[in-house]
Amino acid sequence: MTRPAARSGSRTSADRLARLLNLVPYLLARPGIEIAEAAGDLGVTERQLREDLELLWVCGLPGYGPGDLIDMAFDGDRVTITYDAGIDRPLRLTPDEALALVVALRMLAETPGVSNREAVERALAKIESAAGDLVGAPVEVRLPADTRRVEALRAAVAGGRALRITYYTAARDETTDRTIDPLRMLMVGGRAYVEAWCRRAEAVRLFRADRIDAVTELDEPAAVPPQARPQDLSDGVFRPSPDLPLITLRVGRGERWITEYYPCERVEPGDGDQWLVSLRVTDLNWARRFVLGLGPDVTVVAPVELAEQVRATATAALDAYARPAPAARRNPEGDAEPGAPTPGGDPAVTAGPR
Repeated sequence: MTRPAARSGSRTSADRLARLLNLVPYLLARPGIEIAEAAGDLGVTERQLREDLELLWVCGLPGYGPGDLIDMAFDGDRVTITYDAGIDRPLRLTPDEALALVVALRMLAETPGVSNREAVERALAKIESAAGDLVGAPVEVRLPADTRRVEALRAAVAGGRALRITYYTAARDETTDRTIDPLRMLMVGGRAYVEAWCRRAEAVRLFRADRIDAVTELDEPAAVPPQARPQDLSDGVFRPSPDLPLITLRVGRGERWITEYYPCERVEPGDGDQWLVSLRVTDLNWARRFVLGLGPDVTVVAPVELAEQVRATATAALDAYARPAPAARRNPEGDAEPGAPTPGGDPAVTAGPR
């Protein structure tokens, strides 16, 4: 079997949710409409519409029993909504629901890269007005990151200043100093990024805020060259391309989660419970660390170079564990000398479990 990339699947789910939310009021306004006509209006196939209608059978209000779920009647190829589970009634929020919306909107307002912050703030003001006394509830919203660093990056972007950063690149497992000219702040996959022209790479790069170890605002304006353009991140930060290395892994049941978390080119059934998974990676050094972290249920099928790197690293680690810890030197009184390793081994050297 071949599976689409995880990002593509997420986007399809979001599209279907929007379609389902519009489907009920559409059908309520057109009782007895033919499925073919409805599919044409909604821009989907008849098969997709029938699948959406089947999903609506199990949608409704909490309780999810008789009288809670959306219901409909079919007459040949015509469909009519007979119970809408209250979707046509004005929304009335409970105090807990109102507070949850206030918290969510406050967090959205603090999120880097929100393009229409004014609309968020207007919606927040309306909810807070309707919530009344709940506005003063002791709730503080903070993003799960270094807030001060994100604020410093946001201020530099807004002020059009160049930055000097110390950045950790996970793909190469290295830390470098760079001078960047920021383009924008944005949030992708729940993480804050600054997109900037990197003078070191002479290209537009994305820098994760939580991987910036140090940041200094320079006394010079950002000098973004004319050819620098923001990237299209609608499919996520990592965009596989044919020029990147392709690796193939044989994974057991316990490691199948990688097919949902990483964009895969192919996922095929193998022997027994095993799958053959092919995906693009930034480089083989990252792939080596990735495979070593997965555990014994993963075997490298291709390329041979990656299999050899994994084997060499694993062998070196086993050799390190096999070496006995040095014995402690003892003075004539029988006590261990100051500074000598203890019988259990120097914890800074010995890598055994503690």
